[in-house]
Amino acid sequence: MATRQTTKTRRNDGGVRKAPRPNGGTSPIAVAGEKTAGKLAPKRPSPMPALTGLPIERESYASTALAETIDRSVHAAAARMTAGLSPPALAEAFSDWAFHLAYAPGKQAQLVQKAIKKYLRLTRYAGTCLASTNRTPPCIEPLPQDRRFTGEAWQTWPYNLIYQGFLLNQQWWHNAMTGVPGVTRQHENEVQFAARQILDVFSPANFLATNPELMKKTAEEGGMNLVRGWQNLAEDWERLISGRKPAGTEAFQVGRDVAATKGKVIYRNALIELIQYEPVTDTVRPEPVLIVPAWIMRYYILDLSPDNSLVRHLTRQGFTVFMISWKNPEPEDRDLGMDDYRELGVMAALDAVSAIVPGNKVHAAGYCLGGTLLAIAVAAMARDGDERLQSLTLFAAQTDFTDAGELSLFINESQLSFLEDMMWEQGFLDSHQLAGAFQMLRSNDLVWSRLLHDYLMGERRSMNDLLAWNADATRLPYRMHSEYLRQLFLNNELADARYVAGSKPVALGDIEVPIFVVGTERDHVAPWHSVHKIHFLCDAEVTFVLTTGGHNAGIVSEPGHPGRRYRVMTRTKDGLYVDPDSWLAEAAHKDGSWWPEWCDWLGERSAPPAPAPQMGGHETGFQPLCDAPGTYVLAD
Repeated sequence: MATRQTTKTRRNDGGVRKAPRPNGGTSPIAVAGEKTAGKLAPKRPSPMPALTGLPIERESYASTALAETIDRSVHAAAARMTAGLSPPALAEAFSDWAFHLAYAPGKQAQLVQKAIKKYLRLTRYAGTCLASTNRTPPCIEPLPQDRRFTGEAWQTWPYNLIYQGFLLNQQWWHNAMTGVPGVTRQHENEVQFAARQILDVFSPANFLATNPELMKKTAEEGGMNLVRGWQNLAEDWERLISGRKPAGTEAFQVGRDVAATKGKVIYRNALIELIQYEPVTDTVRPEPVLIVPAWIMRYYILDLSPDNSLVRHLTRQGFTVFMISWKNPEPEDRDLGMDDYRELGVMAALDAVSAIVPGNKVHAAGYCLGGTLLAIAVAAMARDGDERLQSLTLFAAQTDFTDAGELSLFINESQLSFLEDMMWEQGFLDSHQLAGAFQMLRSNDLVWSRLLHDYLMGERRSMNDLLAWNADATRLPYRMHSEYLRQLFLNNELADARYVAGSKPVALGDIEVPIFVVGTERDHVAPWHSVHKIHFLCDAEVTFVLTTGGHNAGIVSEPGHPGRRYRVMTRTKDGLYVDPDSWLAEAAHKDGSWWPEWCDWLGERSAPPAPAPQMGGHETGFQPLCDAPGTYVLAD
């Protein structure tokens, strides 16, 4: 057992105090206002040494710097017109597909055969519809997630023929883009994704002349729906160019309607504010809960309205809850890296919690990217002999990125180089640029359905707390985002035990505390099959929950939410691995929210209730600084 030694720890006012840290750790302690001096390693390779014995011609530093600056400026300018997508990356993917298809006469013949069969199917369907007065069964069914053509009006002539032809055409292009011999998997996924985006533009649901529901509404209202839609478009455009949030978000004010659970900011540094929430029960579990949210968005998705706040639910169950609120980075924060987020974020918060609730271990929980960072921090703690944690919980957080879903379409060397040049000029990745990538992943739901309902139907979708939170986006520092994409997404260093934290690699297999993991069925950001891989990366006890919903709505799953259900199964420490499909068949089904399941799991690993700790630790220097939600979450 490693001995615990004494070193410095953080205070909420930027000072330092003595507190126990494991193994005499020497990681730097950053205080409010400090800047890190680390720089990104050069991403462009150095020239090869001469192999011929001839002298090497060396360019001057000024000449090299000028050339690189010109290249980066050109790429950054192009990125603003392509929403951050690299034209060379797309060209490479389409060239790979086109050249291999040109040298695949068998595939070409198969596509011709499929085209003829689909044409004949559509012709027979049209003839049957004309000859019969009853509804004709469709010759092709939409995908389960495609709800564009479910209305009754779409089943009438000629609109049934129009949408059936569109779906057959879409299916043919899917066949054409996939299964071409020799095309790399990455390129196949890219061209398939790009083709789907292009085809969705021409969906009959998007045009007045081919959408029966839209034509009916326009006729009934004498075109007033189009007038309202034009007004909605003008308002949205004015809000976008002026930097204002979407219409309706005014009803969800941070600190009043959302992020309204009572608490105090008891620590602040250059990167985080740490919130301690007030207890609502006479006694609490001695082990506090520290939550590490993602910094891609604001923390309060876990503290939305009072009736669906995970924080409020935990306090009502008798837990002391601490929450990290991340600072929205500015251009001067461009050189903050992943290790800065670990040290100034997770470890700084853990030091403060340990000082306020001394002698008690901590339940640590992380959501999305915050969960990935927390897993890195916990692995580093295990490596260094730090035993301050009682358990680890991961909400929709990936630790292995080999099957990271459609987000991985944007992750290759060409795309990352292009994205880095865009961030290099700005110092960060802007929230609008980040939102564009996520909207393309679900273009039918987030782009075209909005165009139809808001601008053609003239009907504003009702705003709710989750949509208002989704519009409250943040920026990402240049260095951190580059390291995250390269080291985790592209190189998968964490799963391979090559990720360096605090100057030494970490291995998830070192984690021994029990782990609770939540995946969601329709997650397009962290697919549950990918989240499930924690089972073979760790030998610890793992309780895995798969809940209905997506990346956000599946986590915001308060008791009483209609239609919620989940599966759960625990693998004991050093138990045998169960693959995702087998897990799906064996896991127990339960109705309702998974929140009570997690609270029971935490309770089983906690000591009996005791008096609640004070708000902050006055004698340790962690006096309350201001009321929750603090100042960082309110900054633009």
